[in-house]
Amino acid sequence: MKRILIFSGTTEGRRLTEILANAGVPSAVCVATEYGSEVMDPLSGIELYQGRMDLNAMENFMRQEDFLAVVDATHPFATEVSRNLKMSASMARIPYLRLKRETGQNAEGRENSPFLQCYFGTNESCAKALLSTEGNILLTTGSKELLTYCKEASLKERLYVRVLPSEESIAVCRAAGLKGKQIIAMQGPFSEEMNLALIRQYEICHLVTKETGTTGGFPEKVSAAKQAGIHVHVIGNPEKQDGLSFQEVCDKLSSLTGISLSPNIHLHISLIGIGMGDSGTRTQLAEKRIQEADYLFGAKRLLCGIKEQYTNKKQTAAYPYYTAKDILPVLTDILKEKEMQCYCGKNIQAAVLFSGDTGFYSGSWNLYKELEEWKKGQEADISIQVLPGISSVSYFAAACKISWQDAVIRSIHGKGGRKNWEAEVLSDIRYHEKLFLLVSGVSDVREVGRILVENHLSGCRIFVGFQLSHPEETVTEYNPVQCTKLKEEGLYILAVLNPHCEQKYLAPARPDEAFVRGKVPMTKETVRKLAVCTLKLTEHAIVYDIGSGTGSVAMEIAERSETIQVYALEQKDEGVELIRQNREKFALPNVHIVKGQAPECFENLPAPTHAFIGGSGGRLEEILRKLYEKNRNMRIVMTAVTLETMGKIAAIRKYMPIKEEEILHLQVSKSRFAGSSHLMQAENPIYICSFDFSGE
Repeated sequence: MKRILIFSGTTEGRRLTEILANAGVPSAVCVATEYGSEVMDPLSGIELYQGRMDLNAMENFMRQEDFLAVVDATHPFATEVSRNLKMSASMARIPYLRLKRETGQNAEGRENSPFLQCYFGTNESCAKALLSTEGNILLTTGSKELLTYCKEASLKERLYVRVLPSEESIAVCRAAGLKGKQIIAMQGPFSEEMNLALIRQYEICHLVTKETGTTGGFPEKVSAAKQAGIHVHVIGNPEKQDGLSFQEVCDKLSSLTGISLSPNIHLHISLIGIGMGDSGTRTQLAEKRIQEADYLFGAKRLLCGIKEQYTNKKQTAAYPYYTAKDILPVLTDILKEKEMQCYCGKNIQAAVLFSGDTGFYSGSWNLYKELEEWKKGQEADISIQVLPGISSVSYFAAACKISWQDAVIRSIHGKGGRKNWEAEVLSDIRYHEKLFLLVSGVSDVREVGRILVENHLSGCRIFVGFQLSHPEETVTEYNPVQCTKLKEEGLYILAVLNPHCEQKYLAPARPDEAFVRGKVPMTKETVRKLAVCTLKLTEHAIVYDIGSGTGSVAMEIAERSETIQVYALEQKDEGVELIRQNREKFALPNVHIVKGQAPECFENLPAPTHAFIGGSGGRLEEILRKLYEKNRNMRIVMTAVTLETMGKIAAIRKYMPIKEEEILHLQVSKSRFAGSSHLMQAENPIYICSFDFSGE
């Protein structure tokens, strides 16, 4: 295959060379300086030539070989070089392609911006204008035009020049009489932050730049200058509208070679559980993906730890993000940038770090779902991999020498506004022999100890893991009282062992005798069972027990699941006290006592999903209307013992939108002994009415 001849010296030229190499298209690349050679990576099928050429040298070079095309990827300000290249290609009868840098608007016809920004056609006119200014000058036009700004001593002494870190550039600065402190030898392009840092470091008042376009870092210079509030002096791009964009050059070369040079982007995203923090709790594949990553995401503390272990990964871009809303825009920008570059290189590797294991209370799965949706709208080939790490539970269980396959595992880490976490943890401990509990810190450890003490579970054994996988790691067994006294801040995990765990009732079955009772009326056992079943409770239900009395119904409901929140509403002091005693007896923190009269006491309560009305105080219609305001799609169960109350219940349909109405008439008789015989003793008949609001 014939070779492509590229005259390079710009980012675009290097990029085009890489694309050709990756596509298997051979090329000869000419650069003017030694530094131009240094920044070119060795590539298969690419031969590099160094040295400046005049018109005759260019023509002779082109006639030595039958090149397929000549690509002029020199700097837009190297106008004489481009002119000679075009003439040489014409004389050698080789197609000439000018790769034009995208610079935005041309300097011609542009008015000066109100933001301290002036445009000049030549370096000479810019230098002349600077003579009438004051303050330090940051010159970023390179070494070639340096002498233009050093002719006047008053101007030269104010200069700080940023040039390439090559011997040739440094020699030009020395020859111009610049002092060492005035020379900033660095390879660009530079970020806005770097430009701003230099402006502030050298107290710059004027920044001089060529209109070099996006790849030349022009926008970052202007943005930094704007932020610093200094003048920008721009040497306008002399290149006119002739020339081809990067994509157009790629299309032309594709046509000439018969090989597609279109973007071929493969993005591999790894969601990585990094274990307990050190590399010993990561898998070998996770290690490999981290080391390969071009882009690394994760919480700041995770990135810091990784950077300490991989100091050689200078080229990896790190972002302190771990949620989709922050990561997806960055990935989108990366793909757009690669597409604009006609990227055909190796797979792009991105890695997102998560502490512990990706499958254990990790944000990785939320991100995975978002990534799967996001990639549907991308043209690139995107693959997503989820890699596990060693979780804190498996590490801790091994340290405690306790198996965890038969344990309950719960997290209250970052519990925030979860009001029912105490009920959940207490239920786990009461009804299970083993509980592994992730916590936020020492305050949670003290809270768990307090809950166990207050609910008469002081016989539990508690293993406390502190700073696992850190030098100060400890695993210690405490009792609940000792846990309430811990003070040292740090990372904690608990294993609570209850050798005397209870069997949980799976249906409402507490006998009447189990409740603390007074003179307050109580819904009897048989009715209570049926009423609770008729409520059709669900996980995370919010239930109002209106006219709660002793709280027997509230307790039966709360025992069904620790995720259910029950509000026991009672206006009598005696009833409130009985509810409190029964709540303490059955250790049900998910029962909330509300003293007041319905419906006024509904005001500050969360919207209910279910309500049991055991007593309405003659205000049934008001109560139902208020419940309907709180939630138009909820379940209602009521009991009645008098015909007058039944009359009110029968009239509900006239003023409330309801559905699935059911009325049960319950006549219960219980046996009692009379000598050696059983006699059936009837209880008062009762009605149980249930329905749903229809949501109209």
